[in-house]
Amino acid sequence: MKGKIYLFLMICFSAVVFAQKTVSGKITDEDGIAIPSASVTIEEPGKDAILAYGITNSKGEYKVTFTSSGSNVDLKVKAFNQKPITKQISNSDQSLTFKMQSEATEIKEVQLKTKMITARGDTIAYDLKEFDSKNDRTLADVMKKIPGIEVKTDGTILYQGNAINKFYVEGKDLMEGGYGTITNSLPKDAIQKLEVLENHQPVKMLQGKIPSDAAAINIKLKKSVTMTGRGEVGSGFGDPWLWNLKLTPMFFSKKQQWVVNYKTNNMGEQVENEGNILGFGSSWEGRRGNASQNNWLDVENAEVPNLPVKRYLFNNVHYLSANYLTNIDSKKEWEFKANANYTNNAVERESNSVTSDIQQGTQYTTKFLNNFYTDKLKGELIFTKNAKKGFFKNTTTFSQFWNADRAFAERNDKLGYRAGNESLQSPTSSFQNSLSTIIPWKEKMINLKSYINYQDDRQTLEISPANYLQLPYKNLVKKDTITNINFAPGTTALQDFRIRTLDTSHSANISFTAKGWTFTPEVGIDFSTDRLNTNFQGTAIPNPIIPNDIPLNFNDSSYENDLKFTEITPRASFTANYKSDAWSVWASFPVNFNNIKAEDAFRTVSKTLNKTTFTPNIFAQYSFASFFKASVNGNVSNNFGDIQTAYAGYILTSPGGFNVMNPKNPIPQTTTKSGGVRLEYRNPLNNLFFNVGYRLSDTKNNLLASSAVNDLGFSVVEYIESENKRSNNSYYAEIGKYFPKFKTNASVTFSDTTSKSQSRRNNQDINTKADGNSLGFKFNNTYFSWMSVDFNFTKSWNKQSNGIISDDLGKTESYNHNLNVFFYPIENHTIGFYWDQINSNLGDTKLKNGFFDVSYQFSWSAKKVDFELKWMNIADKKVFERISVGDATIMQTTMQLRPSQVMLAVKFNFK
Repeated sequence: MKGKIYLFLMICFSAVVFAQKTVSGKITDEDGIAIPSASVTIEEPGKDAILAYGITNSKGEYKVTFTSSGSNVDLKVKAFNQKPITKQISNSDQSLTFKMQSEATEIKEVQLKTKMITARGDTIAYDLKEFDSKNDRTLADVMKKIPGIEVKTDGTILYQGNAINKFYVEGKDLMEGGYGTITNSLPKDAIQKLEVLENHQPVKMLQGKIPSDAAAINIKLKKSVTMTGRGEVGSGFGDPWLWNLKLTPMFFSKKQQWVVNYKTNNMGEQVENEGNILGFGSSWEGRRGNASQNNWLDVENAEVPNLPVKRYLFNNVHYLSANYLTNIDSKKEWEFKANANYTNNAVERESNSVTSDIQQGTQYTTKFLNNFYTDKLKGELIFTKNAKKGFFKNTTTFSQFWNADRAFAERNDKLGYRAGNESLQSPTSSFQNSLSTIIPWKEKMINLKSYINYQDDRQTLEISPANYLQLPYKNLVKKDTITNINFAPGTTALQDFRIRTLDTSHSANISFTAKGWTFTPEVGIDFSTDRLNTNFQGTAIPNPIIPNDIPLNFNDSSYENDLKFTEITPRASFTANYKSDAWSVWASFPVNFNNIKAEDAFRTVSKTLNKTTFTPNIFAQYSFASFFKASVNGNVSNNFGDIQTAYAGYILTSPGGFNVMNPKNPIPQTTTKSGGVRLEYRNPLNNLFFNVGYRLSDTKNNLLASSAVNDLGFSVVEYIESENKRSNNSYYAEIGKYFPKFKTNASVTFSDTTSKSQSRRNNQDINTKADGNSLGFKFNNTYFSWMSVDFNFTKSWNKQSNGIISDDLGKTESYNHNLNVFFYPIENHTIGFYWDQINSNLGDTKLKNGFFDVSYQFSWSAKKVDFELKWMNIADKKVFERISVGDATIMQTTMQLRPSQVMLAVKFNFK
C-alpha cells in the first residue's frame, strides 16, 4: 500500500516539475505606461494550441508558467486598443518586457476560436447556446452537456468531481443550497451565461484571506428584471388514472427574487426532493442541514431496485414550496429570506426475496408490501449581511413531521407460512437557530457563532399478531443456547420510543493577517443532552421444543430504557491560512476536552468518559502552468458515540430483531485518520478537464458489532468490547473533453476501491475484504441538425470475501446504461427513443433488465409551448430482478415495477 502511495506522489511530483518553465516581465504602451489586464499566452508553434496564459496586474506585470517538450514556443500579447504582439521564444526561464503600439481593437477576454467558454481569473463562463440541443428546455438539461460539470440523480451539481458550495442567480443566493427547483425549472432561453467561480469563498470579508477549494455556480440572466419559470400539465392512461402537474413561476430583479413551486403527480416522479439542501456554503456562515428525524424504529421494507426512480415509484405526491429574497437597506448589503415547503406523499412498494444463509445452511422466503406516508412542513427565516466590512447571518428553522409507515409481511421457512401486519407512527418536532457574525476590529476580524437545536421524536412500532416474530435470545436455563422467543398466538407486540434532544454550540474567534497569512485562534463550548425512554410489550409463552424453557417477562427492566446522555466539550483551536497566486493553504489544530456521561439508574447504567483529543486538519493546493492544481489533505477525527451506543435495554428496532448495548461496555471510541492527494487540470481554452486522485482512511473502534441470527433470519445485535479496524483506499480519475467542431462532449471516469472491516456473527469472527472497480463513460452529440444523442454507461466489478462468503460466491458484476436519442424530421417535431439497461451477474446467475420508452413532441415555437405524447415501459416489464451478497447471506429479489403507461403533457414557459 505504501508503495502505491509513493508511486502516486511521484507521478504528481513529476507532473509539477517536469520541463516546467516560467516567463515573466512587464507590458507597457509606447510611453512606458503600464498596461493592466493584457493577456499573455504561450502556444505551440504552428499548432494554435494554448499551453498556458496569464493576465497582467495593475502594474502591467505578468507571470506565465508552462510545460512544453519543444525547443521553442510562441508568446502572444493582446490588450485593449493595442496592436497584438507575437514572438517566438526559447523554452526556458526568462524575463521579457514588451512595448505595445496603439491600435483600435477590443479584446475583452482570453478565448479560443469561439466564445463558448471564456476565462477571467477564477471565473469560467459558458455560453449555454453552444451546448444545448433542440430538445433541451431547462438549465439542468444543458448543464449535463458541459465539460467538467456533472448533475447527479439527486440534483447535486459536481464540478471537477466535487460538489459546489453555492448556487447563485445574478449573484444572489435565494435557494440557500436547495437549488434543485431552479435547475429543473429555469428555462434555458432566460439565461445569458453560466459562470463557474473556482476557489469560491462565499463570505466577502474572508475573500483573499481564507482560501476555499470549492467552486460555486452563478447564473447570469439576459434581462435585469426577469419574470420566467416553467409549467407542465399532463394526464395519462394506466391503473389508476395518471396525472402530472408542475407550476414553477420565478421572478428575479436587482432587489428582489422569488420562486413559487407546486408539483403533484402519481406517475413516479420524485419531485419532493427538490427542496433538499445540496450546497452547504462555508462553516463561517453557521450551520446548515436537511431536516431529518431520529428514525430508530422501522417496519420491514421492500427492496428498492437500482433503477431510475420513475421505473418503480408508486407515488401520490403533493409538494409546495416558496422562496423569497429581498434587500432591506439602501446599500443592498442586508438581505431577508423566507423559505417554506410542504410535502404530502403516499408511496407503495412490493418485493419478494429468497435468502440463503451460507453460515447456517438454511433458506427462507419473504414478501413485503409497504405503504409509506410522508407529511412534513418546514419553514425558514434568514437575515444576512455579506459585505466587505461586515458579516451577519441568522437562520431560524422549524420542521414538523407526521409520518407513518405500514407493512404486510409474509415469511415461509422451516416453521411454515406466517404473516404479520406492521405499523409505525413517527411524529417529530424540530427547532434550530444558527447565528454567525464577523465584526471588523482595526486590522482584525472577530467571529461569533451560536447554534441551538431542540428536537422531540416519538415512534410507536406495532406488530400483529406477535407470533409472527421468532426472535432469538439467550435461553434462561441453558444460557449458552440461542433459542427463539415464542409469542402467544393472537397477541400484539408493541415498541414505544421517545427521544428529546438539545444540542448547542457556541464559539468566538479573532483573525489577523501578516505577510499573506491569516491566523485564527478560537475558543468554544459544545453541549448536548439526550433523554431516551423506551418500552416493549408482548406476551411470550414457553418454547415447547426446549425442556424447562421459561418464557421471557417483558415487564422486567431488560426491555425498558430511561437513559440520559450528556456531552460537554470545551474546545480551543488555532487555524492558519495562506493565499497567494500559486498557493492555497489551510491548517487547523483543534484541542477538544471531551466530557461524556450516560445514566440510567433503572438499568444500572453509569458511564463516564473524560478525554482530551487533538484532531489536526490540513489542506494545501498549488496552482501551476495556468491550468494545473495539485493538492494534498489529511485529518484526524474522534467520535465517542452518542445515545445510540449507550442504552442497555432491548429495543425492537424492526420486526427483524432486537438491538442492545452491554451496560458493562465503556463509552465507544472511534478514531479516524484520513488523507488524500489530487491532481486537477482544467483548460477552458481547449475545453479539456481532468482530475485524478487517491484517498485513504483508517478507523479504529473499541466496540465490535456482534449479531445472533437464527436460521429464520431474525436477529439480536449487541456490541462487545473488542478493538477492531476498518480501512478504505480508493483511486479515481476523470477526463472530459468538448469537441466544438463536432458539438460533442465526452468523458471517462474510473475508480478502484479496497476496504476491510470486522464484525461477529453467531460467535464467528468475520473479516471482510471488498474490492470494487467502476468504469464510466458519458457522451452527447448535437452535430446533426436532425438528431441528438445522449449516452452514458457504468460497468462495475466487485469481489467480497470473509471466510463465510468465498471469492467465487462474493464476485459480482453489473452494467448500467442510459441511451436517449432524439430525431428532428421536420421543424418543431421531435421523436424520442429511450433505453435503460441494467444487468447483474453472480456466478452463473445472469439477470438482464431492459426498459424502452418512445415520445413524440410538437413545439409551438411562437408561444414556446410543447405538446408531448410519451409511452413508457413499452414492454410492460412487471418486475426487476437483483442478486446481492451480504456478510453471510445471498439474496435474490424481485421488485414490483410501474406498468406500461401513456402520458400526454403540455409544457410551457412563464413568459
